[in-house]
Amino acid sequence: MNEWPRLKIVLLDAPSNLGLRPPEDGAAPGCYKLPWAVRDHGLLSVLAAEDGGAVVPPRYRAAWSPGDGDRNGDAIAAYSLRLADRVGALIDQGTLPIVLGGDCSILVGNSLALARRGRHGLIFLDAHSDFRHPGNAEAIGAAAGEDLAIVTGRGDPRLIDLEGRRPYVREDDVHVIGVRPNDDYIDELEETAITVTPSDEVNEGNVVAVAEAAVETVTRSTTGFWVHLDLDVVDASEMPAADCPEPEGISFANLTTLLRHFLASPRCVGMEMTIYDPDLDPDGTVAGGIVRCLRDAIL
Repeated sequence: MNEWPRLKIVLLDAPSNLGLRPPEDGAAPGCYKLPWAVRDHGLLSVLAAEDGGAVVPPRYRAAWSPGDGDRNGDAIAAYSLRLADRVGALIDQGTLPIVLGGDCSILVGNSLALARRGRHGLIFLDAHSDFRHPGNAEAIGAAAGEDLAIVTGRGDPRLIDLEGRRPYVREDDVHVIGVRPNDDYIDELEETAITVTPSDEVNEGNVVAVAEAAVETVTRSTTGFWVHLDLDVVDASEMPAADCPEPEGISFANLTTLLRHFLASPRCVGMEMTIYDPDLDPDGTVAGGIVRCLRDAIL
């Protein structure tokens, strides 16, 4: 059984889809339904968690043109400030928030909450580097594909320096796990001070050793760390219900092992979960797998 680090879990919904492109004309990305789907499969009771309510996002607007910066950029900035207030309050109360997204742009608000409280690390579990920024792309536009760049200080000026706290996370306090070896920006990522463990290294190596190395990276010079979990880090064969499922990912079993070690650390201050799209999981099979993964990682 996992040794839980004294903290009461609080589930906080952050059902924002502001950071994604529309999946098709006239449609909004369905990942904003993630909290409802996993709650419907009993996540609150399974984890014996408290209900922290929700931070309701502004209206999603699909309109965008190259040169506009990030779609919904002003809305994401405003939402990030509100989310940071709520997450920070939960941390200050001595609880461990698990934030149910939503898309990956919620990392901005969560990282801001941490930056207000000193230097924190980030374990970044994601199939993609999310490192697109004006220095490596003709146009930026979807903050959910740029969140790691944003929180380390690169991107739309409306998002990278809220409250003058750029960067919210220092490069040397970040450990990326599960990014696919063919990611468009992995070469650039590996030239930074960010530590990277691609999915093939997780699958071919010792998963416990990967977890221990990540905790070492993000606690070396910090007061604590946050876990970003984009569920597309899991192989597409087990995780098809994402806007961009990817093959050659880690298994749910390996994800469970990683999370067990991360969440058992007394230095872990919280976690976010993103990108699962219930519209692509009509019978709830994937939602059930997500809940079982968290149960087995935490209990």
